Amino acid sequence: METTRNTTTESEPMRIVVVGGVAGGMSAAARARRLDERAEIIVLERGAHVSFANCGLPYHVGGEIEDASELLLRTPESLRAALNLDVRTGHDVIGLDTEAKTLTVRTDAGTEPLRYDALVLSPGARAVVPPVPGLDSARVRTLRTVEDAVALRRSADLGAEKAVVIGAGFIGVETAETLANRGLSVSLVELAPHPLPPLETEMAQPVAAELRRLGIDLRTGTAAAEVRPGPDHDVVVLNDGTAIEADMIVLSVGVRPDTEAFERAGIACERGAIITDEHGRTSAPGVWAVGDAVASRDAVTGARRPVALAGPANRAGRLVADDILRPGSARPIPRPVGTTIVRVGDLTAAFTGANRASLEDAGIGFHTVHLHPKDHADYFPGAETLHLLLHFREGDGLLLGAQAVGREGVDKRIDVLATALRAGMGVADLIDLDMAYAPPYGHAKDPVNLAGMIGADVLDGTLRSWHAEELDRVLAEALVLDVRTRSEYDEGHLPGSMLVPHVELRERLDEVRAAAAGRPVRVLCASGVRSNLAHRLLAQEGFDSASLSGGMRTLRAALGDGVLSRSTLAERRG
Repeated sequence: METTRNTTTESEPMRIVVVGGVAGGMSAAARARRLDERAEIIVLERGAHVSFANCGLPYHVGGEIEDASELLLRTPESLRAALNLDVRTGHDVIGLDTEAKTLTVRTDAGTEPLRYDALVLSPGARAVVPPVPGLDSARVRTLRTVEDAVALRRSADLGAEKAVVIGAGFIGVETAETLANRGLSVSLVELAPHPLPPLETEMAQPVAAELRRLGIDLRTGTAAAEVRPGPDHDVVVLNDGTAIEADMIVLSVGVRPDTEAFERAGIACERGAIITDEHGRTSAPGVWAVGDAVASRDAVTGARRPVALAGPANRAGRLVADDILRPGSARPIPRPVGTTIVRVGDLTAAFTGANRASLEDAGIGFHTVHLHPKDHADYFPGAETLHLLLHFREGDGLLLGAQAVGREGVDKRIDVLATALRAGMGVADLIDLDMAYAPPYGHAKDPVNLAGMIGADVLDGTLRSWHAEELDRVLAEALVLDVRTRSEYDEGHLPGSMLVPHVELRERLDEVRAAAAGRPVRVLCASGVRSNLAHRLLAQEGFDSASLSGGMRTLRAALGDGVLSRSTLAERRG
C-alpha cells in the first residue's frame, strides 16, 4: 500500500473525516482526538445513531434490555461535549474522489462536497437479502439497527404469537432464544446441517438440543423458498415444502460489506471487502479502513475475509488513528483470531481460531482432541460437563483453534485458549499454564491443562486417536473394544463391538487377541479417559491400538444415536 502522511501545522489543523460510527469508526475518532486536540474530526453516519450496542439488539427484542435508549452508548451531543467531535447523523456518503480528497455526502437537504486530509472508512455491512419471493412483506425485518430492534419489539408487544427466524448464526440464535423466552412460538430455519455453522458438528449438537429444549422448532438443512403475505399472518414456505405461519419474520442470513461507493472510486476490494495493509491503509493515499467492511487476514489460515466482530473493529480503529497521527510508531493491526461467544438458553458456546473446514481449505495438517471434563471440581456441588475441542498443527503442535460448549466456565477457558493462540503457543504449552484453582471454580488439573496433556500425548505418539468420521472404516476393518461397564454398554453400543470393562482388560488380553485375529483394535469408552488407559496397555502389549477421541459422547454428538445398538435381556442372558 502507498503510504501518505498528514501533519498538523500551526496555521491549519488536519481534517480527519470518519465515514461510519459504531465500533471501528468511533474508536478511530476518539483516539484521534486524544492524540491531537487541534485536529478537526468529522464523523459521518448514514443512520440516526452513531454509537450503539448492536450486539445488544436481540436482547431488546426479547425484553431483557427493556428500554431502547440503553442501547445508545453515545450521542452526537455527548461526543461533542466530551471529545469535541463533529458528529453528523443522516449523512450518507455516496461518492469519493481520492485525487481531490473530497467526499460527496447526501443529506435531507441535498448533496454536498466535503474535503478531507485523512479519511477513515468504517461503513460496516448490510444484511444479505436473498432473492426469495415475498421478502418485501411488512412482517419481514432484518436486525442491524436500533430501529429494527424497536420495530420487532413493538410487534411482539402488540401480540405477535408466531415468529420465524431465517438463519441460525449468532444473531439468529440469540433472537430465537429471546423470542422463545417471551413465550412466542419460534421456528428457526438454517440451510447448514446445524445451528451456529462455524461450530464443528459434534460441538453444535448440544446447542441444537438446547434450542429444542427451549421449545424452538429447529429446522436445519433447509431454507426459505417463499414468503406468502396474508391479512392476518404470513406463511413461510421452505424448500422442503413445509409451510410455517408467522406474525413476525426475522431475516438473519449474513451480511456483506457496504462498500459500493468506495469500490466505484477505485479503492481496491476483494469480493466487496476493502483490502488494507497491516496499518489499515487502503490502496488510495490518505485513506484507511476498519471494521466489518475490511478483508482481514485470518491469523491462523491466512485467508482474507471480513470479520464482523466489535472487538477487532474497536482495536483496529485505535491503531488506525495512531498510524494517521503518529506515523512510524504505530503498532500494526493484529490479524484477528475470531473469538466469539453466544448464550443459548442455559448453555454457552464459544470458539476461537480456525475450524476443521477452514483448516482443510487452507491445506493445513492438524490433529483434533475432544474432552468432556467438569467445569469445576467433581466433588464440589454443581459441577457441570464442559465440552472442549482443540485443533493443533501436525508436527509442531501449534494451536490452531478451540471450541467449548457448556453451562459454566466456557468463557474462562475459551479466553485462555484465545490468548494462548495469539501468543503462538503449542498444545504442550497448555500443560504449564498456571490457572486459578479452588473447588468452586476449577480443577488442580484445569480442563485447559488437561487438553494440553492429551494433545501432547497425541503429538508424541503416546496417545493414538481415532475419530467419529472414521467409524465406517473402523467397523469394517477393526475390532471395536468397548471398555465401559456392562450397564453403559447395554444402554447403547456400536454393533459388533466387544465389551471388556477396562478394569478387567489385563486379565482378558488373550480374549481380545483372539477376537482381533490380527486386526487393529479400536477402543472406546464414554469420554475417552478409560479408553486411553486401555490403549496404553494394549499398545505396550503389541496391539495396533487407538482410542476414540472424546468417546461415545463425541461419537453420538457427531453421528447421532442411530449408529448404536441396544442390548436386550436375551442378549445379556446369552
